[in-house]
Amino acid sequence: MCNLSTIHIIPNIYLKCKAFNLILFKILFTIHEIEVYNQTMYMDFFGIKEKPFNVTSDPNFLFLSRVHNEAFSHLLYGIREKKGFLQITGEVGAGKTTLCRALLNQLDRNIKSAFIFNSTLPELQLLQAILEDFGLTIEKRNKVALLRQFNNFLIEELSRGNNVILIIDEAQNLKPSILEEIRMLSNLETDKEKLFQIILVGQPELKNKLDTTALRQLKQRIAVRFHITPLEKDEVEKYILHRLTVAGSNGQIQFPQDAIESIYAFSGGIPRLINMVCDKALLAAYVMETKDITLPIVEKSIQELAGAV
Repeated sequence: MCNLSTIHIIPNIYLKCKAFNLILFKILFTIHEIEVYNQTMYMDFFGIKEKPFNVTSDPNFLFLSRVHNEAFSHLLYGIREKKGFLQITGEVGAGKTTLCRALLNQLDRNIKSAFIFNSTLPELQLLQAILEDFGLTIEKRNKVALLRQFNNFLIEELSRGNNVILIIDEAQNLKPSILEEIRMLSNLETDKEKLFQIILVGQPELKNKLDTTALRQLKQRIAVRFHITPLEKDEVEKYILHRLTVAGSNGQIQFPQDAIESIYAFSGGIPRLINMVCDKALLAAYVMETKDITLPIVEKSIQELAGAV
């Protein structure tokens, strides 16, 4: 998609000309209008209200496969029973982030949550990000003050009868030293219960990292573990139909069985890869003015994706 960042390729000398800037803006805006118009026609053609196979982590599109449903149950159990540390792992594109977003939408009002996406932050910045995501205004930017402020926040929430959870996504990227600091955060507790729950979400490398000797204390504290595996072959068709239905399809878009088998063979049941194939296949079908997503269309889409996956 073209956007205003394209301007950076224009020599600075020309950008000083207001007339040129105005013309360039009009061109870019016109391109944007055409793209929006084409997307509208695309959705009108298929009779849908939104694109069904975006790769964003939209909880409205969550498909509860057997494994995802079990993972969801594990998370709810760990949070409600205040188990302290929880660990969710899965391959890239398995639906971990989408599951967590859906979880947040299902939590009771007495559960306060923070969701950290940037797992590469240095220790102090990570602590600041945690407090800010809980809605706190940073008082002093040093470790001792931040920990004191966080502890006061947790005690206050406990006095109100609230449960506090922290979700850290892409946790496999956390340095061992940062993981150890997170373990130390879990020491903020009363004599009878944990003040908050920590959910570590990451790729399989997270399990390998936690198996190291340096992190054995953290590993021992993880009370709930679950690994999200890819969709089974018989679930791929249900997954595709589910996303089409959520997007508003009335059943006119058809994926024959051989096309679905080809999608499964390519994706291995990974939701993100399924989305990528189906999205490209729908676009090809739109160009061909057909609502039947046949095997040749799917195979062509896979061929085009092969160099980008």
